[in-house]
Amino acid sequence: MRSVFVTSIPLWEIVLRTVVVYLVVLGLLRAAGKRELGQMSVIDLVVILVIANAVQNSLNGGDVSLVGGLVSAATLVGINVFFDRFGRRVPYLSQLVREEPTLLMQNGKLIEKNLEREDIEKEEIEMAAREHGLADLSAVDAAVLEVDGSISVIPKEGGNVHRTRRRVRQFRQR
Repeated sequence: MRSVFVTSIPLWEIVLRTVVVYLVVLGLLRAAGKRELGQMSVIDLVVILVIANAVQNSLNGGDVSLVGGLVSAATLVGINVFFDRFGRRVPYLSQLVREEPTLLMQNGKLIEKNLEREDIEKEEIEMAAREHGLADLSAVDAAVLEVDGSISVIPKEGGNVHRTRRRVRQFRQR
């Protein structure tokens, strides 16, 4: 019987495998776009779970020891902390891990190239406008696809801002 404390591959290999898998999965999720991550459906959740299962052996190289699993988990947490702390300070890392909001509509006009690049339909902006209490796009000055996948709507002068106020109230109640 194998010991739960003895790894079948070197610890440095577990760390290396974990880092490589993390970076590849990060790249794949970035390629999916902001909208996909911001509004996960049941299908998206299934894909995430299957990806986790698919890369499991890639992380540990078949090692089933307790130490190997803990090293892999610690490496994942370490990478996450590293990107969180240093991702903003180092320009190359910032480009890799940080996204910028995308302007979808400006001065009441849709920006078609940004809609195509982000795979956003006009109907989605119309829906976001309605969620913000605006009847249609004629009342919208700007729309922004946020990094979390949500669409923020800025009404024209004198427009309604019910949605923003409601979110603030909900936040305060927590």
